Amino acid sequence: MARQKGIIKLDGTIGDLTFYKSKDGYLAREKGGVPADRIANDPAFQRTRENGAEFGRAGKAGKILRTSLRALLQNTADSRMVSRLTTLFVKVIQEDAVNPRGLRNVIDGEAELLQGFDFNLNGKLGTTIYAPFTSTIDRAAGTLVVNMPSFVPLNMIAAPGGATHFKIISAGAEVDFENEVFVVDAQSTAILPWDAVATAVVNLSNAVTANSTHPLFLALGIEFYQQVNGQMYALKNGAYNALNLVKVDGGV
Repeated sequence: MARQKGIIKLDGTIGDLTFYKSKDGYLAREKGGVPADRIANDPAFQRTRENGAEFGRAGKAGKILRTSLRALLQNTADSRMVSRLTTLFVKVIQEDAVNPRGLRNVIDGEAELLQGFDFNLNGKLGTTIYAPFTSTIDRAAGTLVVNMPSFVPLNMIAAPGGATHFKIISAGAEVDFENEVFVVDAQSTAILPWDAVATAVVNLSNAVTANSTHPLFLALGIEFYQQVNGQMYALKNGAYNALNLVKVDGGV
């Protein structure tokens, strides 16, 4: 892969070179590669087919999880979140010690590897919320809970310039990766002022199916606002908002 330089930006194919635009700018690459039918049938590409099958499974799993948290992710995701999440799901699948290569999956893998994943690298939870909190998953009761003692926002929230208010958000998701369905419950505090007045205790309880056998995910985040003439405006389209998978239970 080569990077294009100069005033004229090319897009398309010239001879054996393909020019295209990506998030990294205008790039160029040489045409070539192995024919698709050979990859699909040649025994020499068995490993390639196995890797491809598992990568596809990881991509699908990532999409289901993202869809379950879509209401929160609309304001709390960076431009490379999808690829980062897919890469992590590949690692989850590779921890499957039950099935052979090519057939490994999320259910028999190690979903707990997703714990701590930040959906927005521009606003990580750990460098945004300094207030202590506890996160618990009660599978029998079907509750995923975040508890945060009273705190002073100016001391415990690293707000971006222009922010006057914020709210704490959470979601509990029960995801059936095999059938591609989910149950999700999202909660949030009221929009709170970013000032020196201590908040009330924050308790966000998210309910899913009691005694579920599917993987459970608890997400915690924060959204920032600016108050102008009594109206609240989301700050810079959510560029600084944070969302993190603070607790994951891979299922039984």
